[in-house]
Amino acid sequence: MQVRRERKLSFDALMNVFDKVYRLVSMIPEGKVASYGQIARMLGSPRGARTVGWALHGLPEGTDVPWHRVINSQGRISTSCLQHDANLQRELLEAEGVIFDERDRVDWEVYGWEGLDWAELDALWRVD
Repeated sequence: MQVRRERKLSFDALMNVFDKVYRLVSMIPEGKVASYGQIARMLGSPRGARTVGWALHGLPEGTDVPWHRVINSQGRISTSCLQHDANLQRELLEAEGVIFDERDRVDWEVYGWEGLDWAELDALWRVD
């Protein structure tokens, strides 16, 4: 039986993770989408999709971080946040030219962001 160990992060460490999420999500180009898990993997935390969601949920109103460009791995909007609701997210994506199919999914082949390579990620974390 495998025992799951909980990792406790300090407030400062958590804010550092959130800051990295915001920096990375800000790199997603207009008209492209990424998944929560994809962002987590690029952060070096392959099981951190929910943390990415928490970070985006915590964004203040009027932010310039394009939170709407992050969707679930099935190509669907999955937010239940009242501040950043699904209708708003869809409207913002459609305004950027992203098309949803009859099942309310985005075609990853057309709209999926390829992400950054390791050298680009390293440079992004070094920017202060």
